Amino acid sequence: MIRLGLTGGIGAGKSTVAKTFVERGAYIIDADKIAREVVEPGSDGLAALVEAFGSDILSADGSLDRPALAAKAFVDDESRKTLNGITHPLIGARTQELLEAAPDDAIVVQDIPLLVENHTAPFFHLVVIVFADADVRLHRLTTMRGVDEADARARIAAQATDEQRRAVADVWLDNSGSADDLAAAAARVWDDRLVPFEANVRARRVAEPVPGLVAAEPNPDGPAVRLVNRLWAIAGERATAVEITDAAKSELRITARDDASSAELVDLLAVGGFAPVEPGVHGSCDPGRPATIRVETA
Repeated sequence: MIRLGLTGGIGAGKSTVAKTFVERGAYIIDADKIAREVVEPGSDGLAALVEAFGSDILSADGSLDRPALAAKAFVDDESRKTLNGITHPLIGARTQELLEAAPDDAIVVQDIPLLVENHTAPFFHLVVIVFADADVRLHRLTTMRGVDEADARARIAAQATDEQRRAVADVWLDNSGSADDLAAAAARVWDDRLVPFEANVRARRVAEPVPGLVAAEPNPDGPAVRLVNRLWAIAGERATAVEITDAAKSELRITARDDASSAELVDLLAVGGFAPVEPGVHGSCDPGRPATIRVETA
């Protein structure tokens, strides 16, 4: 199994990519859908919101009146923390249930609008960003979705910048063209990168790099920097340091806290996409991202 984080700015075309992945067999987990599910009528989540913010956040049919909730929950930081304290644990628990139900050979696609803003990119095997210029997204929102222009501009401005998205992107899908062009690009990513990546992780096999599979990035150190963050997410307290030893070759070193931590990292790295090659050395299972990880003990 591998987990893929899918995101992009509002109006960028993320739903087209998600649909393409699902058609090719993805196990989809939609964060927005879960957020709605945990506050449906009769749910513990809705009851907790009513207790915290009052019964006037309910519509006549007993469902959540989202504008009414927003008017109360976003007035100050304390109210926002109350809202997040109720909904975030419920969303997290439901997401974990769905992850545990996924098949062992699944390519799990987690559709998360605020993945960049929530700083969760390092916890995925790969992050896919769907990109379109702000002017293009503004046009789509106002003409195709009927969003007021001022509202659309405010929503775009409130999200992550293009530079922040680029920094976490393992896959950058440019949606400047047609929906068919975007779907075709997503299908190629699925067939040429995601399918072999997942198979390699299950087999604990280092990938054969495919030249040209991934385009060069504006920041040549970007892939190595993302690997540092991913390795910290995998190793956690078992590591005292994660360092880049050769950015151009994506060679990194993890310093394990002790021998027990070093032993635990063998399986954790394999599950995380870095198969063991020999004692203390792991290689990337991703055909689009060659990397060598060496583990030493402090």
